[in-house]
Amino acid sequence: MAENPPPAREPVPPRPGLRARLTRTRRARGILAAAALAFVLAGALAWWHFAGRESTDDAQIDAHVNPVAARVGGTVLSVLVKDNQQVEKGTLLVRIDPRDYEVALARAQADLAENEATARAARTTVPLTSTTANSQETAADSDLAGAEARLSAAQAQLREAQARERQTAQDAERFRPLLAKDEISKQQFDAAATAADTARAGREAAEAAVRSAEKAIAAARARLAQARTGREQVDIVSARAASAAAKADMARAALEQAKLNLAYTEVRASVSGIVSRRTVEAGQVVQPGQPLLALVPLDDVWVTANFKESQLRRIRPGQRVEIEVDAYGGRTYHGRVDSIAAATGSRFSLLPPENASGNYVKVVQRIPVKIVLDQGQDQERVLRPGMSVAPTVFTR
Repeated sequence: MAENPPPAREPVPPRPGLRARLTRTRRARGILAAAALAFVLAGALAWWHFAGRESTDDAQIDAHVNPVAARVGGTVLSVLVKDNQQVEKGTLLVRIDPRDYEVALARAQADLAENEATARAARTTVPLTSTTANSQETAADSDLAGAEARLSAAQAQLREAQARERQTAQDAERFRPLLAKDEISKQQFDAAATAADTARAGREAAEAAVRSAEKAIAAARARLAQARTGREQVDIVSARAASAAAKADMARAALEQAKLNLAYTEVRASVSGIVSRRTVEAGQVVQPGQPLLALVPLDDVWVTANFKESQLRRIRPGQRVEIEVDAYGGRTYHGRVDSIAAATGSRFSLLPPENASGNYVKVVQRIPVKIVLDQGQDQERVLRPGMSVAPTVFTR
């Protein structure tokens, strides 16, 4: 006989407490998974957010500091500005006693008038001397030509007198034997002898005339040589005129310097800005180049941020920057990277480090980065040089 199968067992329903525990377990796992996913996403977002930024708290506001110094020395009559006063360009700041410089100006004007008069007289002398020299040289040339002509005439007369002397002497010698033979009369012989003596005297006179003409030529040549020195006289007079003109120019330059010195007794603002570091007082005697005060133009301020050298890998000029100012509770300004310094800040210190001394210790260096502010953000001029700021450069 076949055995009867055992009866089927009815399923046991789950207990209510077990089901609730399973539900809570699944829910907890879902929450943990969601939290883990949210944490990962938050971490990724934070990494992405901060990976594109470089910040530093070693930064401050910078601006130009324009020193105002005395250009001339003297006693300060009045100081017309106060510390921290806003002044515009050209404003009178300090007045120095001008009386010494007014006297110097009057003296320079008188010197200029005297030198200009001397220069005019020298210029007038040049053409007069040139004309006189030319006239004297022309006259000397004419005298020399006349003397040479007279010499030629005297020499011709001398040759004629010599010929006449020879002729009369020969006649007298021919008549002498004839007189001894009574072939001619004594009267004829005496006439021939007289003619010979007269010819001899004429020859001597012609020789004297030649010597006189030669001396006249020598004198004419001397006068010509002296007249030709007039050219050098003209050069000398021209040089004197040029020297007088140069002295007039020097006096004119001295006059301009005197005018400048008088103008420098009024010290004016070279730029618009805030009066700072005032050290001058009324009654003080100042020297040329002595600092009196400083002007800080607040219209042109920028940020100098000293980033670590490891932060500069992605910083480039033109990148956007946010600047938080400590003095105003973290008020934010906007700007851009303008430029990166050519060397680290330590290289410009009074005693730069010498790494070749053998005691080298590696220190992270900082390099200044200039950050300029966008226009129109500091209408109230509240940013002051030296304020601490915290810039953040957006490298993406």
